[in-house]
Amino acid sequence: MRISTAILFAALAASAIAQTHPRDKEIHDADTKAWWHTTEDLSNDSMEGRDTGTAAYQRAADYVATRFKAAGLQPAGENGNYFQTVPMHQVDIKASSATAKVWFKSKTHYVELPFLRRFTVTITPELPVNTTLAGTLVFRGYCGKDQMTGVAGKFVLCFGTQRTGLPSGTERSSNVRAAGGVGIINIDDPYFAIEPPRWPAAYGRTVTLGAFPRTATGAPFVSLRIPDNVFVDMLRDSGHDAGTILKAGGAKQSLENFDLPDTTLKARFETTEKDISSPNVLAVLPGSDPTLRDQYVVVSAHLDGYGFGTPVNGDNLYNGALDDAAYVALLIQMADDIKSGKLPAPKRSILFCAFTGEEKGLLGSNWFVVHPTIAKEKLVADVNLDQLRPLFPLNILTAEALNDTTLGRTARDVGKPMHIEIREDNEPERGLLRRADQYPFLRIGVPAISFIFGYDPGTEAERRYREWYEVRYHRPQDDLTQPMDFDAATKFNTFFYTLVGTIADTPARPEFLPGSQFLKE
Repeated sequence: MRISTAILFAALAASAIAQTHPRDKEIHDADTKAWWHTTEDLSNDSMEGRDTGTAAYQRAADYVATRFKAAGLQPAGENGNYFQTVPMHQVDIKASSATAKVWFKSKTHYVELPFLRRFTVTITPELPVNTTLAGTLVFRGYCGKDQMTGVAGKFVLCFGTQRTGLPSGTERSSNVRAAGGVGIINIDDPYFAIEPPRWPAAYGRTVTLGAFPRTATGAPFVSLRIPDNVFVDMLRDSGHDAGTILKAGGAKQSLENFDLPDTTLKARFETTEKDISSPNVLAVLPGSDPTLRDQYVVVSAHLDGYGFGTPVNGDNLYNGALDDAAYVALLIQMADDIKSGKLPAPKRSILFCAFTGEEKGLLGSNWFVVHPTIAKEKLVADVNLDQLRPLFPLNILTAEALNDTTLGRTARDVGKPMHIEIREDNEPERGLLRRADQYPFLRIGVPAISFIFGYDPGTEAERRYREWYEVRYHRPQDDLTQPMDFDAATKFNTFFYTLVGTIADTPARPEFLPGSQFLKE
C-alpha cells in the first residue's frame, strides 16, 4: 500500500477540523501544545473513534503515516510502505435480535433484559444463533469444579470475581461447560472498587485474526454477563438475599449453592459476519551509531478505538482521546522533535509502531510479533504507551513488568532526578500487564515496559483516577473536553523521551532478570 498524493492531502485536510485548538490557554509548554494538537487531529469527531476495520480507522492510519513520513521516518511495513495489513474476521450480535428474558414461577410473568444495558454475551463458536435456548437457573457461588453438581441443562449463575485465589472467568466457564450447563451467567462484583464494572457495553462484537474459529462438535453454550442489579431482580421473592450474597462475594467469603427451580432464562441471538482488515502503521528512524544501528528500540501505542456504540448521556461516539490517540500523537511528537534537533539522534534505531485492533484483543501487536517486519532478534526493547491518564500531578508512575527486565532499573534511574517514583503494580488483579500491547513482546522474549500514572491511597489523585475509570474509560466521555493536567502530561512526555533515548544509547542491551515469569512461559 502506497500513500498517494490524494491521500496525503486528505489526511492533512482532516486535521484542519481541530485547528481552533480550544485548550491552548491551559498548556504552558510548546512541545506539549504541539502534542495536544496532534491528539486533537486523531480524536476529533471527524475520525469517528477509529474503530478497527473502518474507513475512519484507515483515515487515521493515513494521517499517522503522513506524519511519520514528514518527520523523516522510513517505511517499515510491507512492500516498502508504512502499512502492515492485519487480516481479521468480525462477528456482531444483531442488537435488534438479541433477547434475554427471565421467567418467574407461573411462567406468565417475565422481566426482559435490554441488550448491552442489562446483559451482554460473549461470542464463541458454541453460541447458538437463530434458536431460543432456555434453562432453569441455579446459583453455584464462585463456580469452582467442586460446586458443579446438578447443573446439566441449566443456566449457572456465578459470582464474577476477579480476585486471586478464586476461579477465573475462563475457569468458571470451563467448569460449567464440562458439567453440562447450557450457559454461564457471570454476575458483576460491585465491590471490585479498583476498576468497577461499567455499563452499558458499547456493542456485542468479536474480532479475530483470520477466520472465526468453528467447532462442529461443541454443544451449544451461552456466556452472559449481567450487572448486580439484574441478579437482585432474579432473586426477588426467592427467599435468598441478593445483597448479602453480593457483599459476601466481594469479600471473598464462602457462598452457598442453591437452585431457582421456578425461574427460567430464555435467550436468542442472531449474528452478522464479515472479513475485515486494518493496518498497523510502522516506521523506522535509523540509528546514528554504526555498531548499534542494527538494533531496534520499539516505541508503540494503539491507534484503534471503539468508534460508534451504545449512547451514554446522549453521546454515541467513543472518541478515545486518552485511549489511545494521545499516545500515538506522542510517538509522532518524538519523531518531530528528533528531526528538528530538539531531541538528540538516537544511537540505536527506533521502530515506531501504531498498532491496530488493541481494543479487540491486542490483534495488531500479536500479528506483528508473529509476522515481524524486522527480525525479532534485532528488537532490544518495547516501551508501550497506553493506560496513561494525566489527570493529576505526576509524582508516581506504576510500571508493568517492572521487576521482569532491566528496563525497570533504567526507568528508575531516569525518573529519580525528575522526582518521579517508579512503583510496581499493586493491583495485579486488574490484569493490566496482559491488557496492552507490551504483552506480546514480553511473550516472545523482548524486554518491555509500560506505565500508569500512580497515586497514594486516599488522595485526590486516587479519586480522580477512579473517577476516570468509572465514567470515561471506554465511553464517549473520553474526549477532547475531559479534565486534564497538562503540566503532568509535559512531565511524562519528557520522561518518555529521556527513557527511550537512554535505552537507545546505552551499549548494553536490556535483559530479563532471573525469576521473571516470562522466562518460564
